[in-house]
Amino acid sequence: MSAPTLSCVLLTMGTRPAELRRAITSVFEQEGADVEVVVVSNGAELPELPEGVRTVPLPENVGIPAGRNEGVRAAEGDIVLFLDDDGWYRSTDLARHVRERFASDPSLGAISFRIADPDGGPDQRRHVPRLRVGDPRESSEVTTFLGGASAIRRTAFEAGGGLPGDFFYAHEETDLAWRIIDAGYRIEYDADAVMYHPAVAPTRHADFYRLNARNRVWLARRNLPWLLVLPYLGTWVGLTLLRERDRDALRSWFQGFREGWREDAGPRTPIGWRTVWRMTRAGRPPVI
Repeated sequence: MSAPTLSCVLLTMGTRPAELRRAITSVFEQEGADVEVVVVSNGAELPELPEGVRTVPLPENVGIPAGRNEGVRAAEGDIVLFLDDDGWYRSTDLARHVRERFASDPSLGAISFRIADPDGGPDQRRHVPRLRVGDPRESSEVTTFLGGASAIRRTAFEAGGGLPGDFFYAHEETDLAWRIIDAGYRIEYDADAVMYHPAVAPTRHADFYRLNARNRVWLARRNLPWLLVLPYLGTWVGLTLLRERDRDALRSWFQGFREGWREDAGPRTPIGWRTVWRMTRAGRPPVI
């Protein structure tokens, strides 16, 4: 069997030209595996880019998941890596490592990378997509992945129906991840697949709390058996009340929570109970 081909999809809003060039350069510097580079401009004019980059200009900002979907459509690789325009690959051996991992395990649907601090600080635990984080340098099977630090098998992406474009931002990877697992694939947090990304808080986005809550409800309505919908959402209401003390943040969160029930969540394709059991065995039952 021939080795899988690789593509890297970078999404940008045109506000970080120097960082975007750094990200592209880190892909082109990969050794032992050729990687096609596709840059999607999300409603922005692109700066001058290195030769060999395929561009997908979008007339408006369609959000992260819809933008990445357009990039996947334009890409040709069997394996698609997603990279934020302010991230970059630390090792020139990452692409070869990713290709070998997917080539050796047909059941592997997606890999979530370990994100390292470019200034030498400790790896951020919130970047590790498992409940009991433990040591970020230890790999494990997981039930979701980080969108801007990941690689996904195209057949798994297609089996899961792609990213949910209407989410715009937040939980779109988990929506796809659950459907990938339901299609029979595995997802792994691979601590040996390392990239750099500045330490930034997700709350920097203006609509973080509202979209986080709305999409959490949509995630449950679209994917969970009805018996698990209320326990899952009840758990997250409780966690939010315990963690968050800012009244404006809570107001925005509950506004989004109401929107999640009132607005159309898209097609409902609940995962099977066998998938629920697989997720539970992986350490993250879909009630949290």
